Amino acid sequence: MNRRLAAGAAVVGTAAALALAGCGAGSSEESEGGGGAGTIGVAMPTESSERWITDGQTLAAGLEEAGYSVDLQYAGDDTAGFKQADQVQAMIDGGAELLIIAAVDGAGLGDQLDAAAAQGIPVIAYDRLLLDTEGVDHYVTFDNYAVGVAQATSLLRGLGVVDKDGEPTGDEGPYNIELFAGSLDDNNAHMFWEGAVDTLQPYLDDGVVEVPSGQTDIVQAESWRWSKDLAQDRMSSLLAQFYTDDIPLDGILSPYDGISRGAITALALDGRGPTIPDGMPVVTGQDAEAASVKLIRDKMQYSTVFKDTRVLAQVAVDAALAYLDGGEPEVNDTDTYDNGVKMVPSYLLDVATVNRGDVQEVLIDSGYYTAEEIGEA
Repeated sequence: MNRRLAAGAAVVGTAAALALAGCGAGSSEESEGGGGAGTIGVAMPTESSERWITDGQTLAAGLEEAGYSVDLQYAGDDTAGFKQADQVQAMIDGGAELLIIAAVDGAGLGDQLDAAAAQGIPVIAYDRLLLDTEGVDHYVTFDNYAVGVAQATSLLRGLGVVDKDGEPTGDEGPYNIELFAGSLDDNNAHMFWEGAVDTLQPYLDDGVVEVPSGQTDIVQAESWRWSKDLAQDRMSSLLAQFYTDDIPLDGILSPYDGISRGAITALALDGRGPTIPDGMPVVTGQDAEAASVKLIRDKMQYSTVFKDTRVLAQVAVDAALAYLDGGEPEVNDTDTYDNGVKMVPSYLLDVATVNRGDVQEVLIDSGYYTAEEIGEA
């Protein structure tokens, strides 16, 4: 267990232990031995992103600390969606008492969620909303609209259009930017886009920022399955079609660090980087992945949005224990997340924007990373 995972497990384990002391969801002997209280299914989308590996393992550690066995499965971002459906069905058939699911395809688990509901198995959607189903009881996530606002605000700040407080500086540009979106089968991608575009729109309307490609629709900007490689290909195509030596690219709105790294790779292959006179375009991101934090340190990526998944895992564990004790989890939002069938009761967490000057305080001092993990001296 690496240091970051151990720290997250400690946070979750403490919360779980306190919850157990209050609700009696498992004995101390069960907590020490693990698995005495039953099994919880945890379905994660992929192991290709470091955050999902850590999320799954941190959830498992917290639930095991609470005395439960955990069936943790990764779906390998299976593009057909069948692998995760099979995994979830196997959890149900195996007697799981509760399911925590971060979906590959938000709308791809309808039959399995119906089966869970028929058996009275509570379902918690984890960071990705489960769509078009009654069979989801609770949603734990970050304020995803606020993520998009933070990304767009950071882009504008990097361009000099707004100050550190997000207030206009009077700089009228114009600055050339390109927009990237996530995978459209993930509801979060739409929320990020909405928050970002709402923030950028006044500056687009006034001509302070412009999109030379004209690709301002989310479908045009999509990166299917949040793919770094697809983002790199699209960025290379945009550079070849719309940017010449006398047409600079000033900024890139990216919703996720993997997409950011794809775009940055394309920029580097095109000869654009911090060694050229105008430097790198302002590139945003999300998830504070170690590789991107290193790029922020090296002035290749401008910012990332940090979502402390240790806290998200803690909230999910607390919600699970509430259900398993016959109660209801804490909710702080009841009118944002309509999954197409119902308004899903949710618990939303705050996010933080990380620029080069914020790395020490936000990521290292909090114990999320060690200095060595992100290449700091």
